Amino acid sequence: MSLRHLPIFSAILSALLTACVSVPLDLGNPKAAEANMIAPLVEKRETLVATGYAVISVQNHKNSAQQRLLAIRASKLDAYRALTEQVYGQQLDTSTTVADMTVMSDTFRAKVEGVIYGAVVVSITPVGDDTYETTLSLDQQVVRDLRALYLSQLVARRR
Repeated sequence: MSLRHLPIFSAILSALLTACVSVPLDLGNPKAAEANMIAPLVEKRETLVATGYAVISVQNHKNSAQQRLLAIRASKLDAYRALTEQVYGQQLDTSTTVADMTVMSDTFRAKVEGVIYGAVVVSITPVGDDTYETTLSLDQQVVRDLRALYLSQLVARRR
């Protein structure tokens, strides 16, 4: 790079670094600090969308109409689980055992926990001959409210 390009490069680098500056954490206020950590995770979209699936034939009922209703319910619950993952994230517990430089066992446990309210059923549709698909949406303002409620509960538990 020649010296004549240095001012342009410097201006671009300065603009990029300015754009990357984050909001400083208020270490004296744990609630504000936690809110600042979660703030970047909020989606830019106006709504979150989640889809759930369920197979009809595996539903535990002899009547085919009842199997369909159970599959619809199961797909809706799966969509709620997927929405909860987007709002709160997933807690993963893992354990790996190694002996003689060989993996002996590798286990994973995933946990999703949270409260969802205000979700809207966008669609419940059959997919193929044996599956239902349910799509839910959740307004971003409700997501912010849910996260704020979650953070306030975390702070209250720590006291």
